[in-house]
Order: sequence, then structure tokens, then C-alpha cells
Amino acid sequence: MAESPQAPPPAATRKKRGLIIVHTGNGKGKTTAALGLGFRAVGQDMKVLMVQFIKGKWRYGEMEAAKLLGGRFEIYPMGEGFTWDTQNRERDREKAREAFEFGVRRAREGEYDMLIFDEINYVTSYGYLAVEDLLEFLRTKPEKLHVVLTGRDADPKVIEMADLVTEMKEIKHPYKEGIKAQKGIEF
Repeated sequence: MAESPQAPPPAATRKKRGLIIVHTGNGKGKTTAALGLGFRAVGQDMKVLMVQFIKGKWRYGEMEAAKLLGGRFEIYPMGEGFTWDTQNRERDREKAREAFEFGVRRAREGEYDMLIFDEINYVTSYGYLAVEDLLEFLRTKPEKLHVVLTGRDADPKVIEMADLVTEMKEIKHPYKEGIKAQKGIEF
């Protein structure tokens, strides 16, 4: 039997602060869920920055959609593709560090309400970025900044620090039936 949610604290004692949100697990939809949060934030007149750690070479649908939002949703694909394509661990580390520092710097400038670090959980689990560096940023992030972290294998320390964690679980995927990635679905 599922646990019932706890009653929220009285309205007078509720805090308003930026949340740390993690989308992890082996199922599809982690980036898509983060994009949905970003889209919702733009609808509330918030500004969103998405830094993509792996994506970089392809043309993604989210890039085209973000252009339609008048600069309220900025996406920076800073990777060089999947690690099995690059085959250069040191270069992948350099690119991960560069993307992380870019996102942290831009977030600290105070222009954004939400920062999405897309696929950062892969980056820390592969050892391309020390999880302690990510945790330090999360501890010292601007107070009202929402931070969304996506990717499989989220570190237990990140999960512990997060306010909201969702695990996507694969039940069935068309790739296993030999169906290639589809425009508008995977990219």
C-alpha cells in the first residue's frame, strides 16, 4: 500500500525557495520532463537556462522550440555527442568541466530562475566531473534558483540533497524492437 503524503505545513510557515529536482532512472523521459518544467516556468514569466552535457552534434527539436520562446528559454548543447562516439575520456572531462563552469557562472549572474543541467548525472557517474563539485554548487546556488538535474545513475548524495526526485523506470521501449529514434520523440 502506498504511503499517503504528509500534510503540508501551515501556509504562514511555508518557505519559498529554489528547489533541487532530480530526474533519474533507466526509463525514457528525464530530459523531456525537465523541458516540461522549463516550458511551464517560461509560462510563469521565468527565465530558463539549460546546459546539455552530452548533446552537441545533432539538431534537436528542443533547440528549435526554444527559439520560439523569445529568449526566455536558452539551451546550450556543450557536449560532443555520446561518450561511445567520442572515445576520448580526457576530452569528455574537459567538455564536462567547461559546461559545468559555464552553467554555474551564468546561474550566479542572477539572470535565470531555473537552471537545467541535462545529463549531468551521467557526467558525475562516469567520473568526468566530481560529484563534490556539483554538491558544492547546489549548497551555494542562488537561493531562489530552481536547479533540475537529469540523467541515469544519480549519485546518492545528490538524491539526498534534492527536494524532489523522480525515477523513470523503463517498462517497454521501441528501440528493443529495432525501431530507430523518432523525430519529435527522442530528438
